[in-house]
Amino acid sequence: MSKRILKRYFSVVLLFVLTFTVFPLHSPFVYAAETPAAASASDILANNQTSQDALQANAEKNARTLTSLYGVDSVSYALIDNGNIVLSNKYTKSSHKTEVPSADIYGIGSISKMFTTTAVLQLAEQGKITLDTPVVTYLPEFTMADERYKNITVRMLLNHSSGLMGSSLGNSLLLQDTDTISHDSFLNQLKSQRLKADPGAFSVYCNDGFTLAEILIEKVTGISFSEYVRKNISTPLNLTKTATPADDISASLLAGTYAKLLSSPLPKESFQVIGAGGMYSSAKDLCSFAQIFMSSGSNPSVLSSSNAAVTKYPEYSRGLWPVNGSALSYGLGWDTVNTSTFDEYGIKALTKGGDTLLYHGSLIVLPEENMAVAVLSSGGTSSYDEVMGENILLDALKAKGRIDTIKPSVTFKVPKKTALPNELKQYEGYYGNVGNTMQITMKEDGLLTIKSLLAPSSPAQIFYYTGDGKFYYTDGSYYITFEKTANGNTYIYHSGYVNLPGIGQMKTSGYLGEKLNDNPISTELEKIWQKRSGKTYFMVSEKYSSENYLMSGPFAKLLMPEGIKGYWMNTAIADENTAKTTLTIPDNYGRDLSDYTFYKEGNIEYVKMNSGVFVSSDSVKPLSAANKKYTVGGKGYAVWYSINQKNVSGKVSITVPKNAAYALYDDNNTCLAYSYVKNNKTVTLPKKGYIVFVGDAGSTFQVKFVK
Repeated sequence: MSKRILKRYFSVVLLFVLTFTVFPLHSPFVYAAETPAAASASDILANNQTSQDALQANAEKNARTLTSLYGVDSVSYALIDNGNIVLSNKYTKSSHKTEVPSADIYGIGSISKMFTTTAVLQLAEQGKITLDTPVVTYLPEFTMADERYKNITVRMLLNHSSGLMGSSLGNSLLLQDTDTISHDSFLNQLKSQRLKADPGAFSVYCNDGFTLAEILIEKVTGISFSEYVRKNISTPLNLTKTATPADDISASLLAGTYAKLLSSPLPKESFQVIGAGGMYSSAKDLCSFAQIFMSSGSNPSVLSSSNAAVTKYPEYSRGLWPVNGSALSYGLGWDTVNTSTFDEYGIKALTKGGDTLLYHGSLIVLPEENMAVAVLSSGGTSSYDEVMGENILLDALKAKGRIDTIKPSVTFKVPKKTALPNELKQYEGYYGNVGNTMQITMKEDGLLTIKSLLAPSSPAQIFYYTGDGKFYYTDGSYYITFEKTANGNTYIYHSGYVNLPGIGQMKTSGYLGEKLNDNPISTELEKIWQKRSGKTYFMVSEKYSSENYLMSGPFAKLLMPEGIKGYWMNTAIADENTAKTTLTIPDNYGRDLSDYTFYKEGNIEYVKMNSGVFVSSDSVKPLSAANKKYTVGGKGYAVWYSINQKNVSGKVSITVPKNAAYALYDDNNTCLAYSYVKNNKTVTLPKKGYIVFVGDAGSTFQVKFVK
């Protein structure tokens, strides 16, 4: 339930999830650095074709499973061992007949953050910056509506502890469009934002920190981030298939991306927050890049071994963190510097995942083994890619004799419910996270329910109390408990496993939510917000080439959750036009937060959420049943119209001007047509739904009904 709600919430506020992998839990094992590494896989496999064949066969089996069962269009993978690529291939869904193996460059999403981290550490080596100096020292243009911003250091940008809200990604994820407005306006966007926490208080995933680091690099060096990476990382490492949207990369070299609207590949995805998630690369290139973080194979001309080692420090431990650990364990750039799958074998592993809306990937480095695997995909998620990468590494480690056996997946048993101790009743109440506001109730017999207040029609989740403060999900796959921390807050903590049939299993743990207190407001103020509650709000600030129009309807119902006082969605109402987030959740579920600010222009009310502007359904008029022209206004905001077969039906032809597009949706938020990727001569209007006209200010569309 919570993942479904979270996905929809992100879609609404354009907080595209660059990495939302469920990462394995840290467990305290002795690392392989204390044990001599076995002979390299390249040596053994060269003399053991059976092992090589088995390694390749198992990788292909994983790839087939991803493309047949998990919605993956193609997957490319590579394994490097002591400087040698010992395994690589690309596997494509059988229905994509035009996809070729040589098109093996993918968008790598947040794996880009490791290039940004490397660039920052290079500048530190050169004495041009120091990690613990405030960012404003080097970038005085950086200001915020919160004086605490002056305390944000360079290190905090790389370890996710800056306190920035999370993701200012408006107009950043485009199709066949290299417009840099998202990058160019980023500092201006931050000027009106506040921080969600004191800088350094805790680490929680933050894309904006890396966009700020990208701009810092450009300021210090005087050249673009793309040029810097090309000259100082890609060229010295001979990464011939690593690029950014600023580079002239042929579409024929890119792995195809797909949507239900088209049988052919989509236009090139261009993610214009390059330092946070906008780079392209191949699996082989990423493996070559990974060598700079290994014990041998490092390249001092790119990054010294001492600075490479700095990235592995458990940066998450500098601030508030779950007592029982988390699946995440941030280093500098890395998602995990303690990775349970390999901890169980006493092997150190570093991981970085990445997701855009179309591309996904995982990079896993075993620094003491001098091994790395990269798995990149079109479609799917980085979670799937990471599990596949773990499987490849474990097979290779077993083949070279580094491990004796591969441990089986954990099995579960149905929990046995026991009576609830009275002292646990204090944890009943309301909890919030980035995508949900929940109510937790408990019964004396040990039954706990979690009900979403933002999706009240969804069934509640059921847990059974089993003792030791733990409540297990009905199938026994994971448990939740409650934790009071030094900051005075109470958090829901979870730990467990997610099975991926045919691929493997993921360990997941960390804080799921923070307890919310009532926020008493006056009757008059409540009436103002109740008038807004339950209405659908439509994105108007994204340009015509935005990928967001294609993937789902950029609109959703916003509401005041029932039961808890003074809240709008997951934020506390502050005055008649503002609701502010109060969440301070380390780890992952406190990422990508936003305040809500309502304002009027004339008689039209808008709401600003982070970098997106939305308009309520009050201002969405019905589409005319007559032939008519529709014009985008002077601000360039998208213009929305509702469709109802009682008033309008049939087929229409739409004349689309230059630098413009229309998109058509049914009432289930499914995109039925998007002229930017396919301009149909005619389209059939749904029984119920919406149409949006998007383009430069003054763009005029002609709609004609046809028989």
